Amino acid sequence: MSLNSILDYLEPINLDLLSKDEGYRDTQLGKHIKANEGSLPDISKADMVLIGAGECRGGGYALNGHEAANAVRAALYSLYYWHTQVSIVDLGNVKLGQSIQDSYAALRTVISELLLQNKKVVIMGGSHDLSLAQYHAYTSIPTLVNAVVVDAKIDLDLEARLPADHFLEELFTGLPNHLNHYAHIGFQSYFMHPHMLETIDKLRFDCYRLGKVREDIEEMEPAIRDSHMMSFDISAIQNAQAPANLITPNGFNGEEACILMQYAGMSWKTSTIGLFGYQAELDNNGLTAIQMAQMIWYVIDGIQKGKKEAPLSDAERFKEFHIAFSDIETNFLQSKTTGRWWMQTHNNQWAPCSYKDYLVASNNEIPERWLRALERE
Repeated sequence: MSLNSILDYLEPINLDLLSKDEGYRDTQLGKHIKANEGSLPDISKADMVLIGAGECRGGGYALNGHEAANAVRAALYSLYYWHTQVSIVDLGNVKLGQSIQDSYAALRTVISELLLQNKKVVIMGGSHDLSLAQYHAYTSIPTLVNAVVVDAKIDLDLEARLPADHFLEELFTGLPNHLNHYAHIGFQSYFMHPHMLETIDKLRFDCYRLGKVREDIEEMEPAIRDSHMMSFDISAIQNAQAPANLITPNGFNGEEACILMQYAGMSWKTSTIGLFGYQAELDNNGLTAIQMAQMIWYVIDGIQKGKKEAPLSDAERFKEFHIAFSDIETNFLQSKTTGRWWMQTHNNQWAPCSYKDYLVASNNEIPERWLRALERE
């Protein structure tokens, strides 16, 4: 598979249709995103690559082409271009297959090739089960995958008919399995069978309840920073700010959703970000598409901020703290540039952490994040 051959899996973009023949100002993103209008743009210097994915049959919806991805794209292109250090390419929409499996395969193929090119990929999706194609794309690297999912529900309902409601079963147990760690952000307890959390805890995976996350959203930054892939279902956002979310009125507000996406943009490790669960026909005045576009804008913002971060080997750019807790000696690093933290784990690896973890260790207690890393060994 070569980069040019993925053109067979892609449908180009009609920029005139997106802008309604009005064009874009020099200060808008639409003037600066290199788009696939029939030929593959040069992605060699791209910091972020956009692709649309319209497969939604796994969520119980009839195919409607790429209406959803194009609605998000139109809203994104109209936003203003502030991040001059970030180069963006839009490869268009991944073609739909005759079956769901065909669509999975096409999306997986495109993402795999982009991962081999060391690109950060943003997928403007269809139904949430497309996370499987996103996950399986990593077999091309290959690597053990740390996955973060933001969703009101944990899609592990084994009695459900639709793939979007039970795709995590394959993620957790499918063979060959290359899942190293899973973290779920923003679940709402009334949608959760109590025993499901026990099962996930036994797997040494992490789950963060919506209320806890909203109390201290900065604690999610290390979890996202340590992920290879992030999958965000719009059901995690309040209906008032994402009207196409018909699952629950509650969830993250728009600003919180943007913060989580900014964290993914800042992370050097997070190479794919999927925005799923959006159906344009369910939207009210296009507000959900605008919300999603602004979330992608914050990914771009995060990429620009992440460019300022130094590698951990550059000792002069970090403050180092030696800590002893519970007869364990370890070190913490804090970036002088971004203020982010790392801790040295039991195997002498540097793991993302938070200032709160440092404070816990300073009080001679074992940070839960450090303990969970030990349990996963």
